[in-house]
Amino acid sequence: MTSPLTTPADPSSAVRWTPRLWGTLLVLCAAMFLDALDVSMVGVALPSIGADLGLSTSTLQWIVSGYILGYGGLLLLGGRAADLLGRRQVFLVALGVFAVASLLGGLVDSGPLLIASRFIKGLSAAFTAPAGLSIITTTFAEGPLRNRALSIYTTCGATGYSMGLVFSGLLTEASWRYTMLLPAPVALIALVVGLRLLPRSEREQSTGGYDIPGAVLGTASMLLLVFTVVQAPGAGWGSVRTLLSFLAVAALLAAFVAVERRSPSPLIRLGVLRSGPQVRAQLGALTFLGSYMGFQFLVTFYMQQVLGWSALHTALAFLPAGALVALSATKVGTVIDRFGTPRLIVAGFALMVVGYLLFLRIDLDPVYATVILPTMLLVGAAFALTFPSLNVQATNGVDEHEQGMVSGLLNTSVQVGGALFLAVVTAVLTANAPGEDASPQAVLDSYLPALTVVTGIAVAGLLISLTGLRVRRRQPSVVVAKSLSQEAERVPVRD
Repeated sequence: MTSPLTTPADPSSAVRWTPRLWGTLLVLCAAMFLDALDVSMVGVALPSIGADLGLSTSTLQWIVSGYILGYGGLLLLGGRAADLLGRRQVFLVALGVFAVASLLGGLVDSGPLLIASRFIKGLSAAFTAPAGLSIITTTFAEGPLRNRALSIYTTCGATGYSMGLVFSGLLTEASWRYTMLLPAPVALIALVVGLRLLPRSEREQSTGGYDIPGAVLGTASMLLLVFTVVQAPGAGWGSVRTLLSFLAVAALLAAFVAVERRSPSPLIRLGVLRSGPQVRAQLGALTFLGSYMGFQFLVTFYMQQVLGWSALHTALAFLPAGALVALSATKVGTVIDRFGTPRLIVAGFALMVVGYLLFLRIDLDPVYATVILPTMLLVGAAFALTFPSLNVQATNGVDEHEQGMVSGLLNTSVQVGGALFLAVVTAVLTANAPGEDASPQAVLDSYLPALTVVTGIAVAGLLISLTGLRVRRRQPSVVVAKSLSQEAERVPVRD
């Protein structure tokens, strides 16, 4: 693929981005924005959806998890398909399916159909996300250029997640169905522009196929794991049903690993997980997004059911976090170049832990400026530092033909972490739920154990990321942007 970058004579000088390159990045950012937007918009609308369709709290959780599981379950297959079929083709087809599924989601009139439409949207996002990320990593040279592009790209995702809460609040005031319909026209516009701007890429020559058995086993294991965690409080954590279900999850995961080891074209080349930075990036993504998904779920219900806030009021409460992430979009790449990803990931997790601890001070009449706002600002800063850094750390040093695979693996960690830990938090909330005639204080007290679990997940992520500071970093060499007629130059950059 011909690079759209202009190579300077001096590698250290700035590289000029052409208008077409900016357009390409904006199309990819639009898809990332929509993926995150679609998850968060549903959050604020959940109480309205439950009241309209008569759904319980545990069933409402599946409206979120259905999307996340469809997303996370087939991300590895999506990344592999992008490498084999061509990143541009996979991205555009999946974006079209996403638009159609968004339209259907706003028209259904039952809980199971809504969950099904969300699952289909997640499946389509499972192909747009790794394809989009691998287009970036194969278009921008590793180092400052890619760091800048990835910081903009991932910050758009974090901004979409935060702004989705605001849009949801505004739209839910009219009808929750508008939150389902909004992504459809945006996806169609991005599809039309992408047809003109996205660069074509060569397909990988492979006779190994797509590893369908691996995709089926991976998706089935994640679905069963989340289902087991959600149902465990009712069935009993020590019941035969729960234990057998966990045993089945372990068997499916073992079968998945066995298939990957023998497949001529695996969804995951297991050797990539021998890299310490890669493993820390994957576990960091798992715990970071997992803790936040649980936090956002709890805070939404706390604000609307305990405090009696409207959907719009709730959405505006989250706005400072989204605004902080959006304002940092173009700056994070420079910060990564200066300090390296391990330090920024640790700093981000530390800010998130402090924010969650401060939120434990909530009561029945909180002062927003002193009780809630500090947490929102700290969580926003954590997103701005951590999410781009995780993406940079996961994709650095990976061969071009495996960028789709690694992109899919990272996004799988994000989505599976969100689904799994949301299920855990929901299970804790359900287990501590008071009776129907409980006082407001008793309802509030039932939220604190789940908020403590959210904090514990973030602490686990912080401890994992701290191990990266103890590893002596080596300075890898990376290829500077070049035209096809030039030989690659190699310069050292910070990990």
